[in-house]
Amino acid sequence: MKKAFDFVIVGGGTAGCVLANRLSENPIINVLLIEAGGNDNSPWIHFPIGFAKMTSGPFTWGLKTVPQKYALNREISYTQAKVIGGGSSVNAEVFTRGNPADYDRWAHEEGCVGWSFEDVKPYFVRSEGNCVYSGDWHGTNGPLGVSNIHSPMPITWSFVKACQENGIPYNPDFNGPIQEGAGPYQLTVLNNRRCSAAKGYLKPVMDRQNLTVLTKTQVLRILFDKNRAVGVEYRKGGNVERALAQSEVLITSGAINTPKLLMLSGIGPASHLKQHNIEVVQDLPGVGENLNDHFGVDIVAELNGPYSLDHYDGPWGMFKAGLQYLLFNSGPVTSNIVEGGCFWYSDQSSPVPDLQFHFLAGAGKEEGVPSIPSGSGITLNSYTLRPKSRGTVRLVSDNPGDNPLVDPNYLCHPYDQETSGKGVMISTEIFNQPSLQKYIKKIHYPNDEVKTHEDFVNYARQYGRTSYHPTCTCKMGTDEMSVVDPQLKVYGIDGLRICDSSIMPSLIGSNTNAPTVMIAEKASDMIRMNY
Repeated sequence: MKKAFDFVIVGGGTAGCVLANRLSENPIINVLLIEAGGNDNSPWIHFPIGFAKMTSGPFTWGLKTVPQKYALNREISYTQAKVIGGGSSVNAEVFTRGNPADYDRWAHEEGCVGWSFEDVKPYFVRSEGNCVYSGDWHGTNGPLGVSNIHSPMPITWSFVKACQENGIPYNPDFNGPIQEGAGPYQLTVLNNRRCSAAKGYLKPVMDRQNLTVLTKTQVLRILFDKNRAVGVEYRKGGNVERALAQSEVLITSGAINTPKLLMLSGIGPASHLKQHNIEVVQDLPGVGENLNDHFGVDIVAELNGPYSLDHYDGPWGMFKAGLQYLLFNSGPVTSNIVEGGCFWYSDQSSPVPDLQFHFLAGAGKEEGVPSIPSGSGITLNSYTLRPKSRGTVRLVSDNPGDNPLVDPNYLCHPYDQETSGKGVMISTEIFNQPSLQKYIKKIHYPNDEVKTHEDFVNYARQYGRTSYHPTCTCKMGTDEMSVVDPQLKVYGIDGLRICDSSIMPSLIGSNTNAPTVMIAEKASDMIRMNY
């Protein structure tokens, strides 16, 4: 393999796949993409329903948080993908962008000039290949395939009707001019198969002669010549090798592994690096700070009949569902389980929705979610869209093989406690509406003893978990805690950019996969313009 490239991309997740595609469009630019995980060969990745198998296991890093002080000192499983395509290969395929106000906040309040909604909207549209919607708010020719759920379970439509009975209007498109309301989610699914960034962006261009992809390859550190990044050192198998970047090193390893790599390479809080005997290349106190994640809280109910996807859990049910999918490309396997949702308010005076809900046509499908004793069940997850709690990512040691210390610091802020409690309360109200009540035998979580607002907050402390949206640990901005400028260049270091969800200055109000694609799309234009 050649040892010198124009660009070395570290991390073959969502953003890395986008950059690899866009930068290698120019045949004179040589690109190397390095991914620590393996290929996405498992059928569970490509079947929409396989999401339930992805929240733990071999395609993740096996992370847990440190004990969460405000969540009963629990160590919470913290799913982060370790496979080509990253989070887009293991997530629930829900396609949401956030609210335009989120990006306007970045631009006008958080020092990120050029990142308002009007600035980033063209990149959302450029990336999107929507099979249903078109017009000013949607793209139809982008690499990221987006479609409606093939055949939502009838119980999902009952959820949507129950939301309306609770005062939440129907909304068929959460990515249009109006975000609030309830309805089935659109998915990053094309022809009833997952359309990850690996599938949509990387696989179609793998035959380009100027693109090299390494999987099962762990980057150990960034290489420097004085204050310029000039390449990376990596381990593949038992060999340690180097790859040089003649133009730039681009870090796309996500909100956990990007700050980890920077700190291992000598970029980060000087005092922390010195604790681990790491030579300080650039003292940047914001690296690993500002961790911001959605703290999801699930309620779970048992149904009085086989009305959810749990009906297909047994060997015979799985066989029938699999056969239907193979023969007719239809049936339960086309479901992502997280079929419906809504955006709504804990506080009606809020200018935009401050809560998001995910309805799962099944019970106990994800890591850390309680299940029911037997039969069919349903789950409703809620989270505070713009939590004020902030956490950290810190090194355990100077050994690249050690997972970092992840502390989201969930519920440390009173606002998050208040809003999370209201989210659980609204979830139970929805389950108690007529359109769902006729199917519900019993709500197991929370039980009947959870009645007051304080009870709902305590329930959130006991059962809340990650919603897989870590962000902001290398935030973009202009203050002293910023790590990158609005061009995504690392302060004090030439030839180094960060182009993933870690650069968000604050968490956006929705799932984070589509915004990560947008960040990488915009980054590719900025990089090509400089090149």
